[in-house]
Formats: sequence, C-alpha cells, structure tokens
Amino acid sequence: MTHKTGLILLIFASLTLHATGNEATKQKSSKTAALQETAIPIANKKRMYRVPPKDELKKKLTPLQYKVTQNDGTERPFKNEYWDNKKEGIYVDIVDGSPLFSSTAKYDSGTGWPSFYEPIDKKEIIEKEDRGFFSVRTEVRSKNADSHLGHVFPDGPQPTGLRYCINSASLRFIPKESLEKEGYGQYLGLFSSNSKK
Repeated sequence: MTHKTGLILLIFASLTLHATGNEATKQKSSKTAALQETAIPIANKKRMYRVPPKDELKKKLTPLQYKVTQNDGTERPFKNEYWDNKKEGIYVDIVDGSPLFSSTAKYDSGTGWPSFYEPIDKKEIIEKEDRGFFSVRTEVRSKNADSHLGHVFPDGPQPTGLRYCINSASLRFIPKESLEKEGYGQYLGLFSSNSKK
C-alpha cells in the first residue's frame, strides 16, 4: 500500500466515522426531544391553551359565543348562562381554556351579567379603550386568545372598587369538584377554608 493510498483510506475512514457519529447524535437529539415533548405537563400554556383556527372555532362555538368573542358582541342581560350562577369554581375562556375569573370574586352587580371584582391573574387579560356606543369604556379581552370578554367599570365593591362585567358567552364554568380532573387543580387553593368567599 502506497503512502498516498493509505492517506486516502485514512481520510475516508475518518469521514465515515464522523458521519456515523453525526447520525447517532441526530437520533439521540430526536429521542431527547420526543421525551421532552411527552414530559411537558398538561398545564403548559402552549398545549392546554391552544387557540383553534377560525374555521374550527365556528364549529366549536355557538353562533352567540362566536359573535361575542370574535366580533365584540354583547349578550342580553338576565338571559345568559352565568349571571346568577352561585356555584364555586372558575370561569375560563370559552375559546382556549385560559383561567380568567373565580367564583370567589363574583358578586351580584344587579346588571344581569356575571360580575367580578378582580380576575384570577391580571396578566391573563388586556384592557383597551372602547369608544363605541357614544361613550368611552374600557374593554376587557383575554390575552392569549384575544377573545372579547366584556368591560370593566370603576363602580365595583372593595377591595378593588372594580366591576368586570363579562359576557357568559365568552366563558366556560368549571365547578370546584371538576378542577383536578380538567387540569386546573392548581386553582383548588382558591377555595380553601382560609380563602375569601
């Protein structure tokens, strides 16, 4: 074997070994990624709080729910699902399931719509100026799904003095006893004996 042939064989063996190593690394990376994907908890926002595409939403939501959440509609007072609901639980966005309000902050405002003095987490909602209906109001939208929820007014009870006046059509109610089963077990603490009712 000449020196030149030996050198060519050495380079070829080195390249083959490198390629095999890269393939093994790729396989290991894809297995790790697969394991990480299955290890993501159900409460991870990207998985649990998915916003369906518009055509899917039209099938999932009732015409009223679609009108309220997607076209900034308003349902009739006293003729909606949750205005008089007194059960313990949380209210989530009808579109993506993001937790928005709790029965612990719900009160009877006399308006005929579900009213809350605070959201579960203010980071989950967006407040925007609304100049419709010949007045200036503050619109409330969900942050992740951008659903129209309702409006907030500065005439609520203490401790916040706020009234989040929300359309039932933009919400889904999850009773306290179903929180764990539906993946919202972390909110059970809201209903402990030490929590404000």
